[in-house]
Amino acid sequence: MILVIGGGPAGFFGAIAARESRPDLPVVLLEKQGRLLRKVAISGGGRCNVTHACFDAREFSGFYPRGGRELIGPLTRWGAQDTVDWFAERGVELKTEADGRMFPVTDDSGTIVECLRGAAREMGVEVRTRRAVTALERSGDGLSATLDDGSRLSTLCTLLATGGNEAGGGHELARSLGHTIQPLVPSLFTFHVPDPAWHELAGVVVDPVIVRAIGSELPARSLTERGPLLLTHWGVSGPGVLKLSARGARDFHAVDYRFELGVDWLPDRSREALDTVLLEWAEAHPRKSVFGARPDAGDLPRRLWEELARRAGIPAECRWAELGKKPRRRLTGLLKDTRMSVDGKSTNKDEFVTCGGVSLREVDLKTMSSRICPGLYLAGEVLDIDGITGGFNFQAAWTTGRLAGQGMAQAIIEGDMPGDSPITI
Repeated sequence: MILVIGGGPAGFFGAIAARESRPDLPVVLLEKQGRLLRKVAISGGGRCNVTHACFDAREFSGFYPRGGRELIGPLTRWGAQDTVDWFAERGVELKTEADGRMFPVTDDSGTIVECLRGAAREMGVEVRTRRAVTALERSGDGLSATLDDGSRLSTLCTLLATGGNEAGGGHELARSLGHTIQPLVPSLFTFHVPDPAWHELAGVVVDPVIVRAIGSELPARSLTERGPLLLTHWGVSGPGVLKLSARGARDFHAVDYRFELGVDWLPDRSREALDTVLLEWAEAHPRKSVFGARPDAGDLPRRLWEELARRAGIPAECRWAELGKKPRRRLTGLLKDTRMSVDGKSTNKDEFVTCGGVSLREVDLKTMSSRICPGLYLAGEVLDIDGITGGFNFQAAWTTGRLAGQGMAQAIIEGDMPGDSPITI
């Protein structure tokens, strides 16, 4: 019997792949919670960002702050195109949005959930919810799993796919079998900004901006990202911020999420070119209000323009003809480098991604088998792999889950494991 621990995307993909490769062998999937595929259901605002429209393995690997180099080989064997084709073969068409994210054409994550559950049913995977594995031990040619009700399962191969959340229990199970766990810290989060003036601009979106993290204990150059930014009631969010949070997950954790954020609101214009735009606008529209008549300098939202003008020390009644060189230069400076104090983080909606997990040095990335414990396989966020926002974390789950399922079946086919084992539950 093959046991899969975890009812998320990696677990389902692994279970399905194992049955496809070895349909005569029982595959049992256990999920600790009562709900299957929860992260799939809530991701992408309930639409499910399945993968990303990037079909070169090496280029795709660049979107992972941790584990990218190691994923090049696995992504070559099962990449984004394979994922698109797999869902298409089961009647689920994906569409590509302007930023490369891929969603089901239904814009409903339920489409993906039902596809995965349907494929598991069709392949004969036995799925059980509210069944937690409390211990894993080596036993003969395989492993023995102890469940929360005291019953035991004898398994030929076991796939750990419990996700990145420590509460899933997978990291402790892996550690008990000899694996090293890289420290777990959050990734993909938004930033708290305590200044209430920014909270008043909640809902304002600017696309694109460049955001950079600044602090004496932070890397000087590496923590910079480009993308949309959303001002919120608590601070800043949006893809640009989420990408930055992923790139600097360990660095931000080390400084207790307290640092300075620099925002370039108009990244496609140099400071000098922008100052010239403001000067020419003032000459062309001398009688107009600075607050009421903003130049065509990137189509900034009105509320944001007014806030930046206030921060530049420009009076609300000031006309362009009255705008002196110093306040104009201050405004130019703020447009190119606004500073915000960050004093914490928040999870992005209900999504949760973890930086850290089982050390990749201890895993054979061709089959996702453990180099430490024969019969153990690992996939998904339980591993020290995490990507930026945009479908990359799901693709890592599909890829590693698929390879793990095939790896388990192949190990048994090749005689590394016996072909049958009783289910004792």
